[in-house]
Amino acid sequence: MTIDAELDARGLLCPLPVLRARRRLAGLAPGALLRVLADDPAARVDFPHFCHETGHALLAQAERDGWQEYLIRRR
Repeated sequence: MTIDAELDARGLLCPLPVLRARRRLAGLAPGALLRVLADDPAARVDFPHFCHETGHALLAQAERDGWQEYLIRRR
């Protein structure tokens, strides 16, 4: 999988990680892959909900050392 863009949202609290991801995705071509790093506990719920509501595909969600990683394909 080729990652087209990355967003480091660690240190940001809800709703900023999702809002920044929305902005970053808007600037990408359809089908592009965005990797998001976050450490806000609410992100575990926010990103799946965001993708469901907007039609973007949440391809992966993983826990790392105190933070999470999300791979989102732009619709």
